[in-house]
Amino acid sequence: MKKIGFLSFGHWANHPAYKTRTASDTLLQSIDLAVAAEEIGIDGAYFRVHHFAAQLASPFPLLSAIGAKTSKIEIGTGVIDMRYENPLYMVEDAGAADLISEGRLQLGISRGSPEQVIEGWRYFGYEPKEGENDADMGRSKAMEFLQRLDGVGFAQPNPTPMFPNPPGLLRLEPYSKGLRERIWWGAASNATAVWAAENRMHLQSSTLKFDESGKPFHVQQAEQIRLYKEAWKKAGHPGEPRVSVSRSIFALVNDQDRLYFGQEANRVDQIGMIEPGRNAIFGRSYAAEPDKLIKELAEDEAIQEADTLLLTIPNTLGVDYNVHVLSSILDHVAPGLGWR
Repeated sequence: MKKIGFLSFGHWANHPAYKTRTASDTLLQSIDLAVAAEEIGIDGAYFRVHHFAAQLASPFPLLSAIGAKTSKIEIGTGVIDMRYENPLYMVEDAGAADLISEGRLQLGISRGSPEQVIEGWRYFGYEPKEGENDADMGRSKAMEFLQRLDGVGFAQPNPTPMFPNPPGLLRLEPYSKGLRERIWWGAASNATAVWAAENRMHLQSSTLKFDESGKPFHVQQAEQIRLYKEAWKKAGHPGEPRVSVSRSIFALVNDQDRLYFGQEANRVDQIGMIEPGRNAIFGRSYAAEPDKLIKELAEDEAIQEADTLLLTIPNTLGVDYNVHVLSSILDHVAPGLGWR
């Protein structure tokens, strides 16, 4: 068995081919898709967070709305850029969303990647401390977020409060017990995957990572996952860590699928750059008839190492078509790989 979720970047644009012409379209369709995905047996609804772009940016209202309209599906992010966040306010937002969904929040966070504007986090009122860079700032905020999720009081109460206080130091409210155990870190390198394990976070590994060996993407990603699992075990954390990988996978079962994604069939890994001076390797897309797709995916080492697969979806094509995309994987591909 493998958990299968979808990952939406939440694009919109006033384009004649898009079903998502506005931000409202994208938000409302995201809710509808999560509801429909739960009905067909998808395990998770995850959303990417980008600022200063015509994409989803403020995850907690959306996650709360989905949590209120569903009952089983996991809801989460992949990922929130911590450079832009107030960790304490985020604890409150995350706690509320988790309580609304009755403990189904799976929150992916990271130190952040290149964004739409230069040093966009400065517009949000944040800047690195002396001796830090922006990546350090993102990791530092993540650690404060994790600490405050534990629910331990830290704030000195007012001796003359508006409302009576419980004894002792005060914590942030609402507190959601167990949420600390459902935080994931998006890692682009082997070192940050190990760091995530040491700090008791689950691992999200996307369709790109830094090229650290020249090997195929799925091999490098599988090695990253194995290093993460070893570090978790070495740290002595209780329980089993979870690992998700993201993939663009399309089963070509009708003419519409072939029209949209037939050109993806022969895609290969690509080398690019997401930070100055560091090459990154971008994993290939998969698009083929189900029988061929099963054979290709069976050779993807990283998918085999992960317990959760997040399918990146073309959200601009609308709810109905994306339900078809997800159903095609569940019905024609997952059984042949032992995922269902």
